[in-house]
Amino acid sequence: MRRLLSLSLVLSAPAFAQGVVTSVAPDNVSVSVYRAPNRGSDTAMNLSWLEGYALITEKRTVDIPAGKATIRFEGVAAGLFPESAIVTGLPSGVREKNLDADLLSPRSLYARMFGRPVTLRRTLPGSGGVREERAVIRSGVDGAAIVQTAAGFEVATCGGLQDELIYPEAPKDLSARPTLSIETEAAQAHKATVSLSYLAWGFDWQTNYVVTMNPDGRTASLSAWVTLASSDSTSFANAEAAVIAGKVNRTDKGRGTAPSGGALVLKCSLSSPLATRASPASLPEKTDAQLVFELTGDDSLMNELSPAPQVRAFGLVRARVEVKQEALGDLKLYRVPVPVTVAANSQKQVALALKKAVKMEALYRAEVWEDSADGVRQMLRTRNRKEEGLGLPLPGGPVTVFEPQGDAVLLSGEGGLADRAVGEDVEIMLANATQVTLEAQTISDTERAKTVRLTARNARGVPVQFEARIASGAGEQIVGLKTAPAGGKVTRKDGRTIWAVTIPANGSVSWNYTLVQSQ
Repeated sequence: MRRLLSLSLVLSAPAFAQGVVTSVAPDNVSVSVYRAPNRGSDTAMNLSWLEGYALITEKRTVDIPAGKATIRFEGVAAGLFPESAIVTGLPSGVREKNLDADLLSPRSLYARMFGRPVTLRRTLPGSGGVREERAVIRSGVDGAAIVQTAAGFEVATCGGLQDELIYPEAPKDLSARPTLSIETEAAQAHKATVSLSYLAWGFDWQTNYVVTMNPDGRTASLSAWVTLASSDSTSFANAEAAVIAGKVNRTDKGRGTAPSGGALVLKCSLSSPLATRASPASLPEKTDAQLVFELTGDDSLMNELSPAPQVRAFGLVRARVEVKQEALGDLKLYRVPVPVTVAANSQKQVALALKKAVKMEALYRAEVWEDSADGVRQMLRTRNRKEEGLGLPLPGGPVTVFEPQGDAVLLSGEGGLADRAVGEDVEIMLANATQVTLEAQTISDTERAKTVRLTARNARGVPVQFEARIASGAGEQIVGLKTAPAGGKVTRKDGRTIWAVTIPANGSVSWNYTLVQSQ
C-alpha cells in the first residue's frame, strides 16, 4: 500500500443562489459576560472549560432584497444559542432562524467528500516530480485516510511519501465562519439597520485580587483586576465590554451544537498519529486559494490538537483603564469605559480598584465541633467600609497574598474571596497552618455535661492572633464563657461561640468550656 504524508486542499469559492444576502461583520458590537452559574464566586475559572455565557448585541447594515430572501450574519459567536437570537429592525420580521454549525475546515471537507472523487497529487521521492490521478475517499475522518485509485486502495500511514488531496469545490453549505441565517420576505428592496442580540456559551469572568501586606502588619495594599475569558472561536473587535456579578435564575438546555469545524486527525497506526497543522482560524475568508495541510507523526503536535486548545492559546492583556460599576437590578454591572477587543480563545484584564491603606487583620482560625477540632487555617479579615479603606462592591475571585521579607516581597498565601457588598465582613481564607495548631481534649464526660479543654500552640517566633469557632449540637449549651484566660475574649456570632486570643511566641494557651445538655 502507498502512504499519504500530507494533504493539500484546493477550494473554489462557494456560489449562493439568488436571494441570499451576506453580512460579513457587524458595524459595532457589545459583549456582556455573565459568570458561570454553578461556579462559586471565590473559585477560579476553569480555563479549559468555560461555563459562563455572554449576551452579545450587534448592529449591522443590510441590503434587504424584495421577495423571499436568506440573510446570513457571518462572524457570530460559535457558541450561539439559536433559540435566544432576537433580530429587530426588519420591517417584514423574521420567518425562520438557523445556526449554520458546519464550518469549512479540513475535517468537515474530508467528511463531506466521502465517496466522492478528488485528485491525488503525489510528489515523487528523489526526483521531486509530481504526478496526479483521480481518487475517491473511502474512509471517515477518524482513523486512517483511505482513498481508492485505479491501482487499488491507498492508506495514510507514516511513510516518507508526500501526497496531497485536491478538492474540486467546497460544499455550498459549509461556511468559513460561524453564521446565523434568517429567512425574510419583503415587499420591496430596502436598506435596514438591524440589531442582532443572542446568548452564547464559552465565556466567563472573575476578579483577581492581589493583597500586599504593609510592613506595619496591620494594613495592606489591595489591587483588583477583572479577568474576562473567551473560549469562542470568534473575535469581537472594538467591543463595548461589561461583566455582570450575581446569579441570574436562568435555565437552558446546556451547550448547543458545537460547530463541526476543526483540525483533521488521521492515524496511520495506534501508536503514531498523523495530524493536520491547519485550524479553522487559519482559513482565509475567500476559498479560491490553495491550502496546504501537512501531516506529520510528530507527537508534539498533539498538544495543539488537545480537547482544550484554548488553554495553550490564552494570552494575557492588561489595559490601563478602570471599570465603572453600575446597578442592574439586584446585580452589579462593571463596564469597561473604552472599546476593547474580546479576542477568540483569550483572556483580558482591566483594573477594578487599587486601595493602598486597607485595614487588614491577619490571624489563624480553627473550626471546633463539640470536642473535635479541624486544622488551623491562616486568614485575613477586614470590613468592606470606607473607614477600613474599602467601601465598594467586591465581586468574588481568587486572592494572592504577598508579605514583605527584608528587602523582598514574597508570596505568602493564596485563597478566595466570595462576593461582598458594602458594609459586609471580608474574610479571605488561606492555606492550612503548619506552625499554629489546636488540640481539643475531653477532660470530663457525664450524662448531661461534657468539659473540653482547647489548647492552642504557636511555634512561630512572633505572637499571633488566634480564634476558635465552636459549634454545639441541638439542645446543648456552652457554659464557662467567663473563664477565658487573661487576654482572651469569648463572644457569640453567627450561631457560634468564638474564643479569640493572642498566642505568645513559641507559647501556648488553653481554655476549658462545658457543654450542658438541656432538659
